[in-house]
Amino acid sequence: MSTEEKRRSTGGKRMSQSGIEPKMEAIQLTEDKPADSSSTTVEGGQPTEKPKKQDKERRDQKSAAKPAKPAKPTQQQSSKKKMDEPTLIGITCSKAEDLSEWYQQVILKGEMLEFTDIPGCYIYQPASYRIWEFIQAFFNDRIRKMKVKNCYFPLFITEANLQREKDHIEGFAAEVAWVTHGGKNKLEKRLAVRPTSETAMYSFYAKKIRSHRDLPLKLNQWNNVVRWEFKHPMPFLRSREFLWQEGHTAHMTEEEAGKEVLEILDHYAAIYEDLLAVPVIKGRKTKEEQFPGAHYTTTLEGFIPSVGRGIQAATSHCLGQHFAKMFDITVEDPNQQIKDGQARDKLHVWQNSWGFTTRSIGVMVLIHGDDKGLITPPRVAEVQVVIIPVGVTAKMADADKQNLYDEVDKLRQTLEDVDVRVECDYREGYNVGYKFNDWEMKGVPLRLEFGPKDAAKGIVTTSRRDQSGSKGEIPVTDIATEVPKLLETIQKDMFQKASDEYAAHRKVVRGWADFVPTLNEKNLVLAPSCTTEECEKQIKKDSAGNVEGQEVDEKAPSMGAKTLCIPFEQPEGIEEGQKCINPKCEEKAVKWVLYGRSY
Repeated sequence: MSTEEKRRSTGGKRMSQSGIEPKMEAIQLTEDKPADSSSTTVEGGQPTEKPKKQDKERRDQKSAAKPAKPAKPTQQQSSKKKMDEPTLIGITCSKAEDLSEWYQQVILKGEMLEFTDIPGCYIYQPASYRIWEFIQAFFNDRIRKMKVKNCYFPLFITEANLQREKDHIEGFAAEVAWVTHGGKNKLEKRLAVRPTSETAMYSFYAKKIRSHRDLPLKLNQWNNVVRWEFKHPMPFLRSREFLWQEGHTAHMTEEEAGKEVLEILDHYAAIYEDLLAVPVIKGRKTKEEQFPGAHYTTTLEGFIPSVGRGIQAATSHCLGQHFAKMFDITVEDPNQQIKDGQARDKLHVWQNSWGFTTRSIGVMVLIHGDDKGLITPPRVAEVQVVIIPVGVTAKMADADKQNLYDEVDKLRQTLEDVDVRVECDYREGYNVGYKFNDWEMKGVPLRLEFGPKDAAKGIVTTSRRDQSGSKGEIPVTDIATEVPKLLETIQKDMFQKASDEYAAHRKVVRGWADFVPTLNEKNLVLAPSCTTEECEKQIKKDSAGNVEGQEVDEKAPSMGAKTLCIPFEQPEGIEEGQKCINPKCEEKAVKWVLYGRSY
């Protein structure tokens, strides 16, 4: 067995035994309590002392450091035929049976990400970072047309600045990472590592905006943020450091701000649907779930079919005048009728903030991947097409093999000339079956096979990653036109499949008796609601596993359903006299609300 094969075959064992990262129980949707916001412990802040840890994190890391005990095989597993080598070096568990282990194997063996010695902080390998670059280019093109300009603000925020907005910082208090030392010297005033940049940026806005002529001010930055939460880290989905863009804009009126909020939300939806082939629902967050300090929050809500859970995909917030009042961001009223010598009234600007993160990559993996590994939509695939020479034998003359490779290289050049991203697999010492499995595990959308028999027929054999066992043929003379068409077909088919599945798992429920059973069937629920915070909390409590006699999903016994959003597209009108879904509420329903167990 080669070094590469040994590395891959031991990958699963290394993941569970390395102690680098605990098994991602959060994918099985346990719900952890956040860290105590009053704690001032800084992990890594004292290099000469052992860092203190939250009890749960300590237990998780201790458990992860121990060798994993092999699971006792079930009768069904014992009866299966012994797996061959290509299977052993690939994904060794089923997505349906153990989503946590499957996800971890897929992102590691698919070379999307690698763990570090800091839990929750990851290495983005080229395959995943390339997806992020496609997202950046796509989004930059659209926001520049909106006259948004990219910039960069510092990573560190003073404690005094961070504390200026009480409601806002309370929403992040348990997650703020603090710098207490510079080298060997203790800082006189500790610095926060940005969890978000409102408080870092708005002092600048107060200086920059001197007149209504300076509006609108539209800035965006692509950066990293740190939210030092003590839950189970989940690569891409919930990490301590992640990449995102955060846009911050200031406007003269609420109407202008509101128009932009929805325009940005449309661009976010296009990233998911047009690039990542992931369907989303647009809506507005309830008061209970909206961004701390926001006037209102709009959202995209996705869905993970394997576990029947919702997942917040992106948000666009109208901050109102809340931060403008805190940071004194004002302009003189240009429409005020004044007398000579009279000063104009000061008006606070209307502000927005909006963000899109690398969580999107994890959502894409969870929705499209299968038991063979990744399935990457063609528009964001680092490699769209892999060409694998076939029919190469030990008895083949060197000249014949070189002629075949030359023909393969011509195919590559033809495709690259029409902007298809191509790799050719000439690796020696690997059989064709191994190469097929390897590229399938990495999620390459389209495989082209080309051998002496194909050359004689003047064709290439195609195999789509999104359709197992799907084979086709394309004349060599037509690959410059037919391969791009096929890639677009794959992109559309992937989105359609995911969209159909999402639609099938959104269920309209009118009575409480059907609420939890519908959730337990791995669905999201559309139900009539009065939309009050009291009802929202009651529904979450009564749909959890601590309610006597209440059946819930055994993988998430403590998790109740929360409001994901009030969808912009309502399933139907609210009937006259329709009561709120909460049986303890006597109020009339005003909207259909999307509920679900959620990440």
